[in-house]
Amino acid sequence: MTSYNDSHIYRLWEHESIGRYSSHLFRSIQIYLAKELGPYGIGSGQFPFMMLLLHCDGIKQEELASSLSYDRATITRSMNRLEEIGYVTRERDPDDKRAYIVRLTKKGRSMENVFMEISSRLNDLLMSGFTEAEAASFISMLMRAGENISAENNIRKLSK
Repeated sequence: MTSYNDSHIYRLWEHESIGRYSSHLFRSIQIYLAKELGPYGIGSGQFPFMMLLLHCDGIKQEELASSLSYDRATITRSMNRLEEIGYVTRERDPDDKRAYIVRLTKKGRSMENVFMEISSRLNDLLMSGFTEAEAASFISMLMRAGENISAENNIRKLSK
């Protein structure tokens, strides 16, 4: 027998956009990161770039953008800002004069522990109340949903 709650959840699933919930989650994460990163002069939108650079320092700017699924304008604005405040440098790629290589500065590298701590606290907060299996499943489902919509967007972009 279906309870009211089960029936209600089904109706939500049937009529409401999952985007509403994912949008709320995204905005909430951005607000959290903005408060955590504000004292360091970094915006929430620059955090993913800094985290990737900690693992892949010396990456081409274009690869940085594609790894995180950002467009050129967004990556350029973020790199301009991070360079302006002294966290990264950009130099021309000797093999491709049109491309830039992005590297963390000493100041940027010194932020590694801060970024890792912020990331850890955020993940702990997001996964609060989840079992290990639920957390793993949730992350897997988020990744799959992201891949699904990215694939559809790529198909639409190619069909234009």
